[in-house]
Amino acid sequence: MAQQARFSVGQVIHHKLLKYRGVVVDVDATFQSSDAWYDLMALSKPPKDKPWYHVLVHNGVQSAYVAQQNLSESSCNEQINHPALGEYFTSFDGEQYATYEHL
Repeated sequence: MAQQARFSVGQVIHHKLLKYRGVVVDVDATFQSSDAWYDLMALSKPPKDKPWYHVLVHNGVQSAYVAQQNLSESSCNEQINHPALGEYFTSFDGEQYATYEHL
């Protein structure tokens, strides 16, 4: 049974292991990538039956696919710097990004 997602789309997070900030753009209730990707990229072997998040990485051009256990809320209220922000969000209120469907 899938666990309830702790983070939501638009929320700014902190990666506990890799020490970067980012913003959640999508949530999967359980792991949705390939076993080959998991074996290569998920070095800490987080559980596949808990939520995973698509995250735009601050000060980068990449996105990341991250297990819930590796994330925490960001204590920094600064905006995320990423070229794809405008594809997902309309504004930032100092805590959360607003998505287009919240217009």
